[in-house]
Amino acid sequence: QVQLVESGGGLVQPGGSLRLSCSASGFTFSSYAMYWYRQAPGKERDLVAAISNGGRSTNYADSVKGRFTISRDNAKNTVYLQMNSLKPEDTAVYYCKVTYSGMDYWGKGTLVTVSS
Repeated sequence: QVQLVESGGGLVQPGGSLRLSCSASGFTFSSYAMYWYRQAPGKERDLVAAISNGGRSTNYADSVKGRFTISRDNAKNTVYLQMNSLKPEDTAVYYCKVTYSGMDYWGKGTLVTVSS
């Protein structure tokens, strides 16, 4: 069974940094692209970043380019999201996702709150 577990969220001040982790199991992690999404209250869940199975290719939403970095450690079955220069508008629940056998699997999310 596919399982994704996010961690690392919390309260940070504007301009601060945070690193999120997503631990994956139940599938061959190194064979699949991984994704980070976020959802703020009352808003749609939006793609934040994506990374190819081997980690050589990445994509970012325009809103986070230059501030966020997605990476992965296939030996640890973990994908990361390094978030720098955080803004209040980054406040959201952040979710890890994989598409496996034609289905999307989501973690339960980790809350990031950017506030002074």
